[in-house]
Amino acid sequence: MTMVREAQLRISYLILFTSCLTIASPVHAFTITEPDTGTMLIAGSTVIARVDLGKDTGIVKVRYYWYGEQDEVLVEQEDSTATGSIVAPVAMVSSGEQEYPFGGPLKAPQNGVGPMRLLAVAEVSHGRFGTRSVFDEVIVNVEPSAVLTTIDFATDKPLQLGRAGQSSAFGHVDSLGKIFELPVVADFADGITRRISTPASGTSYTSSNDKVIKVVRDGLLQIVGNGKTTITVSNRGKYASLDMAVNVNDEPNEPPIADAGTNKVIKAGSRVKLSGLKSRDPEGEALYYSWSQVRGSKISLLDANNSEASFLAPTVSEPRTYRFKLRVTDKKGADSLPAFVDVTVEP
Repeated sequence: MTMVREAQLRISYLILFTSCLTIASPVHAFTITEPDTGTMLIAGSTVIARVDLGKDTGIVKVRYYWYGEQDEVLVEQEDSTATGSIVAPVAMVSSGEQEYPFGGPLKAPQNGVGPMRLLAVAEVSHGRFGTRSVFDEVIVNVEPSAVLTTIDFATDKPLQLGRAGQSSAFGHVDSLGKIFELPVVADFADGITRRISTPASGTSYTSSNDKVIKVVRDGLLQIVGNGKTTITVSNRGKYASLDMAVNVNDEPNEPPIADAGTNKVIKAGSRVKLSGLKSRDPEGEALYYSWSQVRGSKISLLDANNSEASFLAPTVSEPRTYRFKLRVTDKKGADSLPAFVDVTVEP
């Protein structure tokens, strides 16, 4: 009889313990559940987007946006701040009345290739207190089903850098130390031309003369001397070459170095300062600054062309990461490689 009683007590304790675990289980915030991070999608194919609202109640609708992995976050459509700004095209808008509540059939970018970010921004209603937004994003890989037929440089051929009387090319007048990107496009058998300028899209670069043009990271090139070189790109077994001639002022100039500071964790509602004060130029020249946002839902970034930019941390239901990019330029027009900083906002 005693053994039976002990068994009943153990069962009761187990039920109570399980109940406590259930009550203590964390309730997550708004989350994209499909597609999952790392999913391979065929360009132009349809995937069912699904979200878990978690503890975010009062969601009215969800807007979905596609971005390249390092593309700048553009102003959202229907955002009151969008006047006069570039507006991000909405891939889908969904409400709770849809077949897949706040989700549904979503087309992978037809012209996409390589890593792509899917950003979902949910509008939360607070009645007479107005609305706010919460977001989640995942990175997937987009691959065309069609074969690549040809690749080419979308620029003048041959390309002359630093010729007399030139206009500002690739953002600044050409000079030693300048870092720039060459636009490369690919024609595929499905009739679509896709931009493939980054290694993430499968493109690799070589220079026949590293003393004239040097290949640096992320598919970027740097002017290091005068003379001629041939830049060759390859992707999926296809090749293209571009002859280049460089004739710039031979005054020595090293590119500046951007420093966006260390990653930080802050509370919602706080004023966040992004500091590029540790950026430097080897020759000690003054620098020009350019901050941009490359992850998270769009926020209002103040003083984006100063050494220190700032923003007001938005309200979040769960920690969310915002990523920012900094480029600096010296007086001779040489650009730095980009530097990145992550700001995690907590409730």
